This record gives sequence, structure tokens and C-alpha cells, in this order.
Amino acid sequence: MEYRKLGVSDLQVSSVCLGTMTFGQQNSEADGHAQLDFAFEQGVNFIDAAEMYPVPTRAETQGATERIVGSWLKGKPREKLVVATKITGLGRQLPWIRGGPLALDRANIRAAVEDSLRRLGTEYIDLYQIHWPARNQPMFGQWRFDPSAERPSTPIPEQLEALAELVAEGKIRHVGLSNEHPWGVMQFVRAADALGLPRVVSVQNAYNLLNRVFEQTLAEVCFREQISLLPYSVLGFGHLTGKYLANPPADARLTLFPSFGARYGRSSVRPAVEAYVALARRHGMTPAELALAFVMSQGFVGSTIVGATSLAQLKENLQACSRVLDTHILAEIDDIHLQFTNPAP
Repeated sequence: MEYRKLGVSDLQVSSVCLGTMTFGQQNSEADGHAQLDFAFEQGVNFIDAAEMYPVPTRAETQGATERIVGSWLKGKPREKLVVATKITGLGRQLPWIRGGPLALDRANIRAAVEDSLRRLGTEYIDLYQIHWPARNQPMFGQWRFDPSAERPSTPIPEQLEALAELVAEGKIRHVGLSNEHPWGVMQFVRAADALGLPRVVSVQNAYNLLNRVFEQTLAEVCFREQISLLPYSVLGFGHLTGKYLANPPADARLTLFPSFGARYGRSSVRPAVEAYVALARRHGMTPAELALAFVMSQGFVGSTIVGATSLAQLKENLQACSRVLDTHILAEIDDIHLQFTNPAP
């Protein structure tokens, strides 16, 4: 397992991060512990969760993911693990989280951190991330900024000041962002530099063969500001495995929860997937191997977030992450990308 420095932090994280958003919904506590055990044995030291997990988020299950991770952490060498979690942003009606309405002000950030620490059963969180911005911006499949959707939100310097207090208290070690855009990342950087506050060390955004928007917008920002990408949805919600091309499995996530499919419902997704699947098979790879190896090959990636709904799937994905693509395959990938550019932004 390769280890990489996360942004400007002192964190050394495995090149693969275990995503846990299915723990407590599609995966039981025993399932989750089995995945965590196997990943740890393979050298994975980085675990990512969120206060709203599992998904789809419901009052009955919210927080179960952190509790499952927390019960596994008991008796483990905490100092050898990097635990990340996230605070839920506003803009969605989730009254069961912190009593609602959600915000990213000082009181909400502090309450969210305290709740996560309690569920995780730990004294500190290594990487604390804002799950999505407080302000109006396109995300989760939206691709056009709409000024008419403006709404009040906590200013970014105030969000960072609240997080800085918790860093000073030792409750969180480093700060990260998620589902962010260049303007937001730079506002956090400017506030940190101007006010002497913690710099963000990572941004967790969707990145895969169907969504390479990061390369056009955030890659330069993150390179120059030394911020690592933590890519999620690297298999395009399973589409890049090819399993949705014909007879999708009954237990597949989009079969069980079709509402998650909006991002991948555009007409150009299917032909793009077909092209990548055909490319993988021409080179003797599974489609998942091609998709994971592509993400792992990018120099701006700090750690690739891999989630699974079964131990067998996790084993397959971890093995696929070790595949190295040669320049000819990467060139063929770019040819397909230019034909089907970002069909699922």
C-alpha cells in the first residue's frame, strides 16, 4: 500500500480510503466490521464517514455509520488510523439532524463535531469536512449556476473561525471541504491566510471517467494551493462496472434506490459507459479495474475513496486499485472522454 501526504497536513494516508456510507443501511455492523478489518489488514489506514450516513439518509438510521465505525475503533491502535467525517450542509430538509434547520454557523458546527465524536467514540477527528457548501452553487448533477437561487448563508470566514476553535481545542486536527467549486476553495484559502486560520488540506468531490470536471476547474487551484483531491463515486455509482447496461442486479444501489440515479440519467451516459467497458475488455481488464486505475493514476489524488456493499466487492476493488495503466490506454481513455465529455457532471 502506498501512503501519501494529505495537502499541507502532517497526515500520511493510504492511497485508498474506505468509504462507509452503506454501513447501517445496506451493510450491518458485522458487515462493516468485516470490511474495516480486511481493509486495515491490506494497509488501508484512512476511513471516511459523515454525520448524515448511511444513505439514503433517514431519521431511523442517521448516525449509524459513525456508530459502526466507532464500535470497530474500540481496541484498535487509534494513532495508526486517520478518521474523517463530515458535517451536513444546509439546503435540504433533514429535521432529524441536529433538530434542524441546518446551518454552518458556530453553534451547528460545534454541535455536529460533539455528536460525531460521541458516535465515533474518539477524542479527536483527523479530518473534518464540510459535506457541501452553505451557499447557492450547482452540485449533485446540477451543472449551471443560478443566481436567482441565492439564499442567506454563514460567511466562509465565520465557518473557518468556528472550525479553528475546535482545532485549537484538539477536537479536530485538520479541515477539508467536499462538493466544492474553485470560488469556494479560494475563499477558504484567502480567509485562512488573512486571518491566521487553518488551511483546508483536501477537497472531496465526485471524480470518475464520466465526470472529469475537476480537471477543468479545480486541478490548478489544488495544485497551487497544495490541496489534495479525495475522489468519491469513482465507479460512477456502479455504472462504470457495466452492471447497469443489461439486467442490473436486484441488490444494486440504483435498483434499490433509483432516486440516486438522476446524475447518471443523461442520454450520453450509456454510450460513454459502453465505450469504456469495451476498452477495458480489449485490454484484458474488468471495467472496474479500468475505472479505478484511471483515478489512481492522477497526480492530484490524495486518496481514492472506495466503498462496497460486500466483502467480495471490496476485495475486488482493492485489487483493481493496484493496476497501472500505460500511456496508450490513457490516450484511448482521453479519446473517449473527448467524444463523451463529462456526461455526468
